[in-house]
Amino acid sequence: MFSRKHKHIIIKFFSLFSVVRGYNILIVVLAQYLASVYIFAHNIPVKTVLFDVNLLMLVLASSAVIAGGYIINNFYDSEKDLINKPNKTLLDKLVSQNTKLSFYFVLNFSAIIMASYVSFRAVLFFSIYIFAIWFYSHKLKKMPVIGNLTSAILTITPFFAIFTYYKNFDTVIFVHATFLFLIILIREVTKDLENIKGDLALGYHTVPVKYGEKIAKYIISFLVLVTLFPGYLLVYKFEVGYMYFYFNACLMLLIIFLILLWRSQSKKQYVILHNVLKLIIVAGVISILLIDVDLVLNRLF
Repeated sequence: MFSRKHKHIIIKFFSLFSVVRGYNILIVVLAQYLASVYIFAHNIPVKTVLFDVNLLMLVLASSAVIAGGYIINNFYDSEKDLINKPNKTLLDKLVSQNTKLSFYFVLNFSAIIMASYVSFRAVLFFSIYIFAIWFYSHKLKKMPVIGNLTSAILTITPFFAIFTYYKNFDTVIFVHATFLFLIILIREVTKDLENIKGDLALGYHTVPVKYGEKIAKYIISFLVLVTLFPGYLLVYKFEVGYMYFYFNACLMLLIIFLILLWRSQSKKQYVILHNVLKLIIVAGVISILLIDVDLVLNRLF
């Protein structure tokens, strides 16, 4: 049986894990390694990629900065989250703000140390990334469109770190990145619809708050239609192995998403739409394995 002290430590751990969105960070780590093996460094032996210490440092630095970003975002959004996510906020509040901020500085300092192992350019890259996340959380998040665009860019930035490390400039990578960026951007505007109550109460000038839900839906619809184009290219114009099954499924799912969007009016319905987009993103990470099935089978057997 756990003592009261041990239970307290476990509860604090899960609270902090909730604040830094540990499950999201694990997905990003998996995505960075799979993208490195199958996309960015597909011409390099798998073992060389997996045991590359520089890559490990870049992935760990990315994880530390992302975790720090969630903490500072939680710090600035604490009142809004109390309205939009009351249950999660109660769990997050089990760790004091001072502890969160101390951990925030430790994470960012650790990221810079790990980046310094790779190069000075990596240190500069992550220093700018840390500042950009803080500036977004402090200022840009409350601005319509700009806040959404910045959030989407910051989300894909860790992959840009790996991209610049391997210096692979294949066109298919840019199309992949465009598809991912657009899906994330759609998710950001959908989240604004989901969180409109808290945003309105605390003066966040998001697209639905400033221009109305109908305009937000028009923007999302436009983004979905634009996303169909890189999706089409990845299915019919580029060699993506069996991952074309994933992109075909995405194209159909996005059309269904569009139909449901215009029928949605409540927070619960917007949450479902948000979860559909999260499913597309997570499935996309796992589906990277389909680019080269033979490679996976050779490793398993």
